[in-house]
Amino acid sequence: METVKLGQNGPSVSALGVGTWAWGDPLFWAYGKNFGESDIADAFQASLSAGITFFDTAEIYGFGESERLIGRFAQKTEQPIQLATKYFPVPWRWNRSAIAEALTASLERLQMSEICLYQIHWPLEFFLKTQDFMEILAGEVKKGRIQAVGVSNYSAEQMTIAHQVLAEKGIPLATNQVPYSLLTRQIESNGILEKARQLGVTILAYSPLAQGLLTGKYTPENVGELQGARRIDPRFSSQGLKKLAPLLAEIEKIAEKYEKTPAQVSLNWLISQGNVIPIPGAKNAKQAIQNAGALGWSMSPEEVKSLGSVV
Repeated sequence: METVKLGQNGPSVSALGVGTWAWGDPLFWAYGKNFGESDIADAFQASLSAGITFFDTAEIYGFGESERLIGRFAQKTEQPIQLATKYFPVPWRWNRSAIAEALTASLERLQMSEICLYQIHWPLEFFLKTQDFMEILAGEVKKGRIQAVGVSNYSAEQMTIAHQVLAEKGIPLATNQVPYSLLTRQIESNGILEKARQLGVTILAYSPLAQGLLTGKYTPENVGELQGARRIDPRFSSQGLKKLAPLLAEIEKIAEKYEKTPAQVSLNWLISQGNVIPIPGAKNAKQAIQNAGALGWSMSPEEVKSLGSVV
């Protein structure tokens, strides 16, 4: 199985992860309606069977339910797994001690004494400064409760500050989790991707399939069947889907050549960028198996460049 190191000297994890926002979240992802615990338990096991052992969650996902589910699943397997979660600095948790308390609560829900990565979900610096976050998390690394420190949704400047504070403690910043896909390319122009490479920070790419837009599943004809957050996303409108036709056609052409699916091609394109770990969601075993098919093969450099230039 292909692996990628988190940051300069962090733990090595599978080159593809699993994002678990939908696990236990009924508000945005209709958990409990068209999929439930047995479905995601199957997705968890199918991922492990395919060699994907890196799972990313957050305390805010399902208000802790995602962590609880993963904790239960993890207790039923002897296979080593790598877990990452996040602290969300909501307004009423404004003091430094709240960070350590939140980590304790997450570890309890995950039924773990240590996890490979702990991240600040959003900077929100009008509550706590980046220096506060990083100093506390550096202490948690030294305590052994987390192996590496990451940030999420941080700008290039904010990421640089976090890196500097941690470096003073002798700890490298491992990751920055940001939206990145063939359709979401802002980090290529706003300095995040370039700065991450300069600092040795690994990019965790969330929404790597643009919430399913890059799978080819959604068409102008079936927009009336959408559920959850997709119902209010203009990209999923009939007009929005029509705009995607040229890109989807190019993806389909490459998919046919390599006998892959559009989703596998889209994920493979991200992996080919280097120092990027996509973390697609998986609501059932079928989706987990499909995601795993992004590994073990490569497009040509010319195809990677051509696909990236369509958008």
